[in-house]
Amino acid sequence: MDQYIGKMLDNRYEILERIGTGGMAVVYKAKCHRLNRLVALKILKSDLAQDEDFRRRFNAESQAVAQLSHPNIVSVYDVSRGGDTEYIVMELIDGITLKQYMEKRGQLNWRESLHFITQIMRGLSHAHSRGIVHRDIKPQNVMVLRDGSVKVADFGIACLENSAQTLTQEALGSVHYISPEQARGERTDARSDIYSAGVVMYEMLTGRLPFEGDSAVSVAIQHLSAVPLSPRELNPEIPPQLELICMKAMTPDLSRRYASADAMIADLEDFRKNPSINLDFTMVDLRPEEPAEPTQPIRTYDRTLHPTPKTPKREPERVRERRRDYEDDYEPPRRGGGGVTVLLGVAIVLALALAVVLFRMVSDSLAQQQAEPQSYVVPPVLGYTPEQAAEMEGVKDVFTLDIKEASEFSEYAVGTIARQNPTPGSFRKGDNLVIEVWLSAGEDTGEMLDVTNKTEAQAKVLLKSLKEKYELEIIADEAEMEFNDEITEGYIIRSEPAEGETLKKGDVIRLIISKGPEKKPVAVPDFVGHQIDEVLRSLVDPWHLTCTNADIEYVESEAEPNSVIWQSIEKNTMVNEWDTIQFKVSKGVTITEREIYLNLPQDDRTTVQVDVYVGDEENPQFTERVSCADGTVRVYPLRGHGTQTIKVKFDGVLDQSQIQELQFD
Repeated sequence: MDQYIGKMLDNRYEILERIGTGGMAVVYKAKCHRLNRLVALKILKSDLAQDEDFRRRFNAESQAVAQLSHPNIVSVYDVSRGGDTEYIVMELIDGITLKQYMEKRGQLNWRESLHFITQIMRGLSHAHSRGIVHRDIKPQNVMVLRDGSVKVADFGIACLENSAQTLTQEALGSVHYISPEQARGERTDARSDIYSAGVVMYEMLTGRLPFEGDSAVSVAIQHLSAVPLSPRELNPEIPPQLELICMKAMTPDLSRRYASADAMIADLEDFRKNPSINLDFTMVDLRPEEPAEPTQPIRTYDRTLHPTPKTPKREPERVRERRRDYEDDYEPPRRGGGGVTVLLGVAIVLALALAVVLFRMVSDSLAQQQAEPQSYVVPPVLGYTPEQAAEMEGVKDVFTLDIKEASEFSEYAVGTIARQNPTPGSFRKGDNLVIEVWLSAGEDTGEMLDVTNKTEAQAKVLLKSLKEKYELEIIADEAEMEFNDEITEGYIIRSEPAEGETLKKGDVIRLIISKGPEKKPVAVPDFVGHQIDEVLRSLVDPWHLTCTNADIEYVESEAEPNSVIWQSIEKNTMVNEWDTIQFKVSKGVTITEREIYLNLPQDDRTTVQVDVYVGDEENPQFTERVSCADGTVRVYPLRGHGTQTIKVKFDGVLDQSQIQELQFD
């Protein structure tokens, strides 16, 4: 059994199960007991954790990665050490890796590939802007969420851009995706991530890797020296311009590769808006330059999108056999005075002919070089002031800066260059070359609105325009709900950032929701017989119970009107504060008037005193002396409710025959 399952780290993180294993660490699903939420816990493998210098660097660089906050990057919550255990706490993603997604789907269509690679590059752009290089971009380290968005994960072998390479050879990224400079063991920068992202894009578009081999060494060598098949040879449905973007990202020559993630994103966005756009480079521009030799003419290329290299013809076997037979039978001539003279003459003639040929070849090459204008790489000038950019190597004496009047919001400082055209890494030929630049107006920021005392749904409606403009992520985590005596349960106590604070692109807004007042045990008193108004006042203070109009039912009762005749929770029962209690309240009875006819006694009496009683009343409701000769008497009104017993007395004597039940409803 895994030694970590069931273990508690820092008295906070309970490890539940293993969910993955990598080259450096093992990933577990864990529960944070402090915030009551599930997280992913990445624990450094023991062999790496034994190196104290590695642990120190790993901790420092992981702290830097934890500062990244972007919708396309898996969030790092914490970097800590539990005893001798180094671990990182990350958000737990409900999804699958891009590798698993591709294995299910096979070759992706180019639109889906464009959707995924754009999000990957946005995440890398954010990391690169903070000086963080991932160094292990591959489909296994990209998570695909249920909504189709992606998050770049596992910055486990990332390093600060200005720091030395910190990890052992065992921790290097997968050989199928490493850049040529990584394969050579050279220092890496943001362009290495761009190369790896290009390989991922190639795999999505074609359904196969650009280089494969029997060993890691053979694959690494191919990254250094081989040229992959063009994606359109494997899948003709790929648009030519998207293929160009992919191959530019995968160019082995650093000077011809995209200089930044932003430059690649710009081309991806231009293509997305117009798939038939003409990019400012071709497949020929992506080829490394071949040095010219003085004994051969300079090669020229046909500027087509996919030139087909020529393969030297192999001699037929019979020709090679004849050559071997000839060489076996050949005997050199014997020395003699006449032979030497002849040979010397032939040598002089051949030398003169060769000199003439070489002179013409060199002249033609020089003429061709003079006719062909020199090609220059457009340098990146983003983030520099125009004065600084003008003095940069590659700009000075080559390019002129054309400063546009309109400024643009950007993450660059005010007054520095925020956008340039042509994009960095592209090529320009000729003289009087110009780079158009737009200056930064500073980062486009918004202001957080007041969402307190609103529901989560109301807050999201209120923040909708800000969310779309600044690509905000709004989180209302149940684990972060708080008790509050003033804010009703389900309503927002506060937001982070708070009202009036600055919002920037990609920020995360956390909504802290109220759980209502913290509940304490309460003994329910006996409310029966008390007036409902008095009861309602006492529910708030001192009893701390809840009762709304919907919890009160008025019923007919002989009890005093507006008095409580029933309660839903029996007296002396223990409940939590602010639990709901229901009541039934008397609304009295409805009195109805009725009439009856009585038969009078037929004896020697001429008149008789008639008294009629309703129910248990002591006094008669009807009393009158009537003539017996009438035979009957009408008794009206009799008042009552429900079913009542009617009793009749003649001259003070109860007449049993006249007792009856009368319905007043």
